[in-house]
Amino acid sequence: MRNLRMKSKYAIFLVFVVALVIIEKENNIISKVSDKLALKQTSQNLLDTNGTSPSFIYMENGSLQSLNELDSAFSQLRQRLENVTLQFGGRRPFAKALPRGPRRHILLMATTRTGSSFVGEFFNQQGNIFYLFEPLWHIERTVSFDTGGANAVGSAVVYRDVLQQLLLCNLDLLENFIIPSPENHITTSMFRRASSKSLCEDPVCTPFVKRVFEKYHCKNRRCGPLNITLAMESCMRKEHVAVKAVRIRQLEFLRSLVEDPRLDMRIIQLVRDPRAVLASRMVAFAGKYETWKKWALEGAAPIREDEVQKLRGNCESIRMSAELGLRQPAWLQGRYMLIRYEDIAKNPLQKAKEMYNFAGITLTPEVEDWIIKNTQASPDSNGIYSTQKNSSVQFEKWRFNIPFKLAQVVQNVCEPAMNLFGYKLAYDPETLTNRSISLLKEKANFWVT
Repeated sequence: MRNLRMKSKYAIFLVFVVALVIIEKENNIISKVSDKLALKQTSQNLLDTNGTSPSFIYMENGSLQSLNELDSAFSQLRQRLENVTLQFGGRRPFAKALPRGPRRHILLMATTRTGSSFVGEFFNQQGNIFYLFEPLWHIERTVSFDTGGANAVGSAVVYRDVLQQLLLCNLDLLENFIIPSPENHITTSMFRRASSKSLCEDPVCTPFVKRVFEKYHCKNRRCGPLNITLAMESCMRKEHVAVKAVRIRQLEFLRSLVEDPRLDMRIIQLVRDPRAVLASRMVAFAGKYETWKKWALEGAAPIREDEVQKLRGNCESIRMSAELGLRQPAWLQGRYMLIRYEDIAKNPLQKAKEMYNFAGITLTPEVEDWIIKNTQASPDSNGIYSTQKNSSVQFEKWRFNIPFKLAQVVQNVCEPAMNLFGYKLAYDPETLTNRSISLLKEKANFWVT
């Protein structure tokens, strides 16, 4: 029996030696795992694709991990095989997960210009959280939907299904939507890569490649183009996953994620005074709001009705999602938190602790230090995309940047949402610009357990 075991052992060793020689000589034998999806595809085909189970499943049986039972010589050979495979575009099997507590999956759900980038940093700065900044941006840029009533539903379902896979660390799904298409799972076009610390730290930060241009490169260190395989491995090793998304607004569509046994979802919905949101968008996206400014300042032709209805629709979508969350149906109990940006700006550390407590994660001193440092920044650091804020002052700056006529338009169409979230109406220009008059109602804690 002992001789038989020894023969088997050295037979396996011989097989892997041969495999190593073949890999080293034939560097073109590894092809892409799957064909790329067409950039323009029908909604139904896309839903079918996203509705399937992940295309890659890492199993211990039959993988290199079965060699762990052999001696050190076999372990060294396994490492060499993995390195050669990565060199030629293949994949390394994920390491076994270390024992740990419950793995949380956090969605920061917001809309543009609500302070979500700033609040997202509360999770980005936590070392044991794999944080992704707006990964759904790529889907919005590559998938088109027919206009009409089905547009919102179709996009919501696609965003939801992609989000589900990202929370499960199946990041290579994004390869189907990144332009230009990644080669050998390497891309130079990951949107705002630098806003996700997990994508700019070891081992995801590969050696810098001087001649390769990366539009959204890491800012605090020099890294090579993003290796999505390494990013997936990093995601699997982290204790928790968090995603910031401004493209998911319908809370009801997230039920399948909350009920997915593979996920332990925590949804934090961030809201902000819609008058402040409009004022911020008029600065950040000036071209899209040119007619609004001209009407308010020059008395030009009134704002088009479709633009007003779009604003109303945005407010109503946010309000209906919040009302659903606050009703706490059985599937959302303990899974939903509603929080105002203004409350975070006034008491950032306290609100960060509340969000972490809600998520069931311990807030680290590093995050506390970042919050203290970046909420007491100088006025010069308050750029439109900056995450450094003198937050207790900055959050009301909008009151001096929006004409009263436009504030009235927002109040007329968004009043139901403003009442729900505790934002007071301003009935004259003096009230709008008088900081001694608060436009915030003192609300009970929005956190729902």
